Amino acid sequence: RPTLCCGQGVNYSDSETEGEIFNSLVQYFGDNLGQKVKAMPLVEETSLLGDSSVTLPVVIIGNGPSGICLSYMLSGYRPYLSSEAMHPNAILHSKLEEARHLSIVDQDLEYLSEGLEGRSSNPVAVLFDTLLHPDADFGYDYPSVLHWKLEQHHYIPHLVLGKGPPGGAWHILMETKSTVLIEYFPFSRNLKGDRVMPEEIARYYKHYVKVMGLQKNFRENTYITSVSRLYREQDDNDSQDGDVSTKHLQIEKSKFIKRNWEIRGYQRIADGSHVPFCLFAENVALATGTLDSPAHLEIEGEDFPFVFHSMPEFGAAINKGKLRGKVDPVLIVGSGLTAADAVLCAYNNNIPVIHVFRRRVTDPSLIFKQLPKKLYPEYHKVYHLMCTQSYSVDSNLLSDYTSFPEHHVLSFKSDMKCILQSISGLKKIFKLSAAVVLIGSHPNLSFLKEQGCYLGHNSSQPITCKGNPVEIDAYTYECVKEANLFALGPLVGDNFVRFLKGGALGVTRCLATRQKKKHLFVERGGGDGIS
Repeated sequence: RPTLCCGQGVNYSDSETEGEIFNSLVQYFGDNLGQKVKAMPLVEETSLLGDSSVTLPVVIIGNGPSGICLSYMLSGYRPYLSSEAMHPNAILHSKLEEARHLSIVDQDLEYLSEGLEGRSSNPVAVLFDTLLHPDADFGYDYPSVLHWKLEQHHYIPHLVLGKGPPGGAWHILMETKSTVLIEYFPFSRNLKGDRVMPEEIARYYKHYVKVMGLQKNFRENTYITSVSRLYREQDDNDSQDGDVSTKHLQIEKSKFIKRNWEIRGYQRIADGSHVPFCLFAENVALATGTLDSPAHLEIEGEDFPFVFHSMPEFGAAINKGKLRGKVDPVLIVGSGLTAADAVLCAYNNNIPVIHVFRRRVTDPSLIFKQLPKKLYPEYHKVYHLMCTQSYSVDSNLLSDYTSFPEHHVLSFKSDMKCILQSISGLKKIFKLSAAVVLIGSHPNLSFLKEQGCYLGHNSSQPITCKGNPVEIDAYTYECVKEANLFALGPLVGDNFVRFLKGGALGVTRCLATRQKKKHLFVERGGGDGIS
C-alpha cells in the first residue's frame, strides 16, 4: 500500500497499464477530489521554462520523494486533526486539541514538537512522522490522526526540476533487482507480502504526481548548471536593468541588497539536444538527495573494472551472468542497508561473499539495531550472518558468507586480489570475482558556490547525509548560512521517506507565514514598491 504525504495507500498490480493505474487512483481518492485536482490553479506549461521574465515564488531542485512532498503541500493540501482521532501520546493529543480548527501548517511546530523523540535529528520530522504513523517504532499499526483537505487558496506557485521522471533516484534503482529498504509503515510489502521492488516505487511516484494534480508543476530532463544570487541597488525600483551578477560588482556590496535567485541549466529534449533556460525565484528548495556520487575508499586499485560502487552496477553484472559459476567470492564493503542489499543479492544468486566493515558487530549505531525484526526479517538475516559467520585465523572462508568486522581494505591488485587489514594490523590477501564498495554517497551540488560546502555544519567538508548535512533552522528548514534557500530530505540527514515529509511541512509553514505577512503589509499600504 504505497503512501507518500497523505498517509493513504493505493494498491495496484504490475499488470495495470498507466491509464488503468491513473483511473484507479482517481477512483480511490473519490470524484470530489478528482474534480478539485482538475480545477487546481497550476503553472501553465507554456510559461516556463521558456519565459525568463517570470519570477516564481519557489523553485524546487529535485523531483524525488522530498520534492514531491513539498509540491504536494505547496499545492494547497493541508493536514488537520481527524475528528475521531486519539493520539496515543496524551500530551501531544492535548496540544493538538487546543487548535483543532487549524491545519498543522498553521500551528506552532516548535510547541508541538517539544518532548518528542524519534529516529530523526530534526524535530519537525519526528512530529509529522508520529502524526502519520503513531508509535510505529514500537511495532504498532495505529492509523494516522490526520485527514487532508485541498485548499486551493493556499496554493503557492512553484516549479519542480528533475533529471528524470518524478521519483528521482528510484528510477535509477530500477536497474537493480535487489531489495531495498522502504520506510513508509505500512508500505513495506506488496500484496503478496514481498519486499517492494524499486520499479514498483518508481511507478508509484510517477502516478502519484499525476493523480494528485501536481504534474504541471514538474519538469523532467532538466539539468541545473548554476544557482546564484542577484544583487540590486537599494533604491532601485525592482527593474531588471539594476540586476547585476555578484562577480560583476565594481563597488561595495554594502550598497546592494540580495534580490532573487537565478537558476540556469538546460533541458534535454527528445532529439537529444540541449535547450538552455534561465529562471528567477524568490526561494529555492534543495531536494536533490545524496545518491549522485558514490563515496570511494580512495585506495590503490579502486578504479579497476572489477570494483563497483553502486547497486545498479553490481545488479547489472549479475543480471548479465558475469558472475555466474564463479568460485572466488565477491567482496562487499560497508555496514549499511545498501551493503546489506548487496549481500542479499549475492547470497540469493549463490555467489560467495566476503563482507568487510570497520565497526564491531555490537556497535549500537549499526542501522540493523534500529529496525523492527518483524518488518525487516531479511535485514536481520544479514545482521545474523555478520554476527555468527565472522572470520577467524583458525578457519578458512565459509562457503557462502564470511564477515570481517573491524577490517578495512588496503588495496586492490590487477590480478583481482585484495589486501585486508584488521584493527590489530594483521593483513590478509584474497582472490575475488568482483568487489562492491558501498560506503555512502555524496550529493552533487556543483551548481552552488563552493559546491555547497559552505552550507554544511563543517564548511570545509563536502555535504554528506550523516557526517556533514546542510545546517538548517530546525523548524523552517531554511539554510542557516543562506536566506531564502531551503534544504530537506537526505541533505539534512533524513534518509528515510517517512521522515523527509517533515521537511515539506517545515518549508511550507515558513513560506505560507511569510506570504501572509507580505499580503498584510501590502494591504496596509506599506512597502517601497519593491516586491
